[in-house]
Amino acid sequence: MSKYAFLFPGQGAQAPGMIKDVAESSSAAKKVIDDFSSIVNVDMAKLLWDTDADTLSRSDNSQIAITAASLAIMAALKEKGIEPSCAMGFSLGEFPALYAAGVLSFEDVANVVRQRGLIMQAVCEEIAAANEGHAPGMSAIIGLPPEKVKEIASSIPDAYAANMNSVKQTVISGTFDALTAAEKAATEAGARRALRLKVAGPFHSPLMQKAAEGFEKVLSGVTFNDPKIHLFSNVTGKEVSKGEDAKKAAVLHLTHPVLWTDEEAVLASIIQSEGGAENWAVLEPGPGKVLTGLWGQTEFGATIAATPVNSKESLDSLA
Repeated sequence: MSKYAFLFPGQGAQAPGMIKDVAESSSAAKKVIDDFSSIVNVDMAKLLWDTDADTLSRSDNSQIAITAASLAIMAALKEKGIEPSCAMGFSLGEFPALYAAGVLSFEDVANVVRQRGLIMQAVCEEIAAANEGHAPGMSAIIGLPPEKVKEIASSIPDAYAANMNSVKQTVISGTFDALTAAEKAATEAGARRALRLKVAGPFHSPLMQKAAEGFEKVLSGVTFNDPKIHLFSNVTGKEVSKGEDAKKAAVLHLTHPVLWTDEEAVLASIIQSEGGAENWAVLEPGPGKVLTGLWGQTEFGATIAATPVNSKESLDSLA
């Protein structure tokens, strides 16, 4: 392959022990984990490999863990001569994508994600406290058209359609009670499944406005360079060509839906216009394989395969 598109996963992809075999087999990946630890002042090896699932799911832990894991795999891919011509990230995954595109430096992406996780976790705990300790979150509605899910969410206070994952799956954000009501309504409307996700808050919804305001202050002194490769935004569902636009989107990102299906369509059109499927590979560098699955549900998934890269075995399988 002459060109690669990297899809970076978001919160919910974390799992105890993730990418340990990659760090043990790649000096470049190990260096990323060590350097990341020094910048954020957290023992990332311990967090990644010796933390239970519940602790790891907290925003202040999962965001740095997933980002470090994705950057480590990207470093291991670079050792093999594999670098992206396109980068797009799902939710949190936009930050590894910003690094891959040269928009943020390694140190800035580590620091920014650390602060983002702390801010979002604090806001989530405030929302839970205001709801008798019931934690807010997100639910994936599977088997209903996106339009129907949007209709259900709009009819329930504090419920919002947050992630446009695929034609078969839309995610709702909300308070605990709002999600319970939305899940019941979706099931009654014919949804095949309503699944509460392993995330700590109602991301990509107006409930995160306070977090967005805090995060905007964090970014005020951070330089966002213009991207050096194709880069996409969850907020617009389109390509981003200016660093300043990426910076504005990073703030809006917290309160606006993820337009993932729109981004996938734009990526597919770029692949077709720049050599076609035979010259491209779509890789998912990071824990899990959620984005590979979503890509497979698209009309382009049948002709342009996506491959998760989350282990030594998956790295070794690449040319």
